[in-house]
Amino acid sequence: MKLIRIIFIIAGMAIWSIGKVASQNTPNFFLHTVTKGQSLYSIASMYHVTIEEIVRLNPGSDVRIKAGEALKIPQKTNNQVTFHTIQPGETLYKLTVRYGVSAQRICQANPGLSAKNFRIGQVVAIPPQQTESAEKPTQQPVANQPTPSTQKESEGLKPNCRDMHRIQRKETVYSISKLYGITEEELIAANPEIRNKKLKKGKFLCIPYAKDPSSGNYRPTTTEGKTSGTPLSNDELFRKNQKESKKYPSIKAAVLLPFMTHENANHNEQMRMVEFYEGFLIAVDSLKQMGVSVDLYTYDTGKTAASANQILNKKELKDMDIIFGPAYPDQVKGIADFAQKHKIRLVIPFTSKSNEVFNNPYIHQVNTPQSYLYSEVYEHFTRKFTTSNIIFLDAMNGDKEKDEFIKGLKEELKNKRIPFQELQGDAITPEALKGTMNHVLDNVFIPTSGKNTALIKLLPQLTIAKRENPDYRIMLFGYPEWQTYTYDHLSSFFELDTYFYSSFYTNNLFPSAVQFNAAYRKWFSKDMANTYPKYGMLGFDIGFFFLKGLHQYGTQWEENMNNLKISPIQTGFKFDRVNNWGGFINRKVFFIHFTKDFELIKLDFE
Repeated sequence: MKLIRIIFIIAGMAIWSIGKVASQNTPNFFLHTVTKGQSLYSIASMYHVTIEEIVRLNPGSDVRIKAGEALKIPQKTNNQVTFHTIQPGETLYKLTVRYGVSAQRICQANPGLSAKNFRIGQVVAIPPQQTESAEKPTQQPVANQPTPSTQKESEGLKPNCRDMHRIQRKETVYSISKLYGITEEELIAANPEIRNKKLKKGKFLCIPYAKDPSSGNYRPTTTEGKTSGTPLSNDELFRKNQKESKKYPSIKAAVLLPFMTHENANHNEQMRMVEFYEGFLIAVDSLKQMGVSVDLYTYDTGKTAASANQILNKKELKDMDIIFGPAYPDQVKGIADFAQKHKIRLVIPFTSKSNEVFNNPYIHQVNTPQSYLYSEVYEHFTRKFTTSNIIFLDAMNGDKEKDEFIKGLKEELKNKRIPFQELQGDAITPEALKGTMNHVLDNVFIPTSGKNTALIKLLPQLTIAKRENPDYRIMLFGYPEWQTYTYDHLSSFFELDTYFYSSFYTNNLFPSAVQFNAAYRKWFSKDMANTYPKYGMLGFDIGFFFLKGLHQYGTQWEENMNNLKISPIQTGFKFDRVNNWGGFINRKVFFIHFTKDFELIKLDFE
């Protein structure tokens, strides 16, 4: 009896599980699985919904979401795109049948989708079916070849049609059926309106799947018209719709930055843009010495969106292979829309606050959005300090500056079962610090503020505690802005075995930095400003990375971005797509370590 009851319970669980999977796509919502670094803001941006609409379907999500969690996302019926969560057993072929949209158009709408990552839980953007009225005139097809889908603005694809053929002059039922490897009867059965009528140029015909003589069922055919016998596999369909690989004999690159030559500009701001461009020019020259040809176009965007958009009227701009810029968040949308329309890569060097990357596959955002940056830091931190004793130090009595970072790190520590303690304000004394320490574990102290005033308060207390307790292992962990305080606190950083995280870092004693500083001084008869980051190095790294990558990989650059073997001077690069239809963000993070042995080490995580 117990065995029977257990079987019934298992069967019930299986039915519940199947029901849950089956409910992933409804007219009202679909499921999105949260990935590392995503926030409600980024998720809402990629699906064209509001945060409030997500919270309404997922109570409590405004308090906390975590990687791996499935969220219900409202399906916008007035949106041109339908979002579909891949179910068990689904293939690309089955999506074409379900939505009446060709595999080619699905692949075009999802450049990040491949046979490799086509898996349960992934969300796919399904483009709308297009009607004949949306069709534009096409060129005459090559003799004895089907009209290529790439020559069409739309196929008007209908259910049970593997393609839509636009009738050309002098074509007949016989010639079209032979063209696609089907019989005249099969073509007429799919298009009964042509049975006794002359074919009219410009009209569309449904091309059915060829019938398999052995079974009587309709099966897909290849582009050569041969019966395949079974539906094409994911590997076959994705391979068939893979874009052709081409090299760039000469790369056309545009730089759009606010040099503000005709405006009353902030001197420091103008200096940074000029310095970035100067570093970029050194990169172009270095690549030229390596045989890379670059045609460079440079424009001053000014401060406003209107001034930036005026540049888009330049005739030559639509022929660019890549655009670098703009600098200001409110200038991004206009230029991003232009880049998407003309299929031009857009590299955004500075701002991380634009949400265009979530829906534009041509955007490459160098400066990492905060939620993605923090998630990378948490992962590397918890891996490195898994068996450590963590102590948070609030020297500023509740300063909210790093509130999001500290809140997220504490949550991650709880999830990984890594213990932590807290000290605040006047309670932070050498005696109190000793009371929090563990004699066996590494004791990692984390200020809850990145300000220099917090360091000035904490470093003397930590230094005394370190010297009075030499048998305890003490470490200090902090923030990217500490780079600007290094000269003030260098000896303390070494003594306290200090770490800080950053996406940008260089040491002027590194050979690559020494060489670049010398080249910059030779070119421009000056030194770079002492800023974080150094904008000349930033311009060099970004220009060299993208232009060398385009030269080496051509149109297959996006598939090989993380395979490019270079050693940037200051900037780390690790680009990931934000979703199957969006662009790329840079997720590279370093830990900089000032060791007790007076060594300076950059920890590079793969």
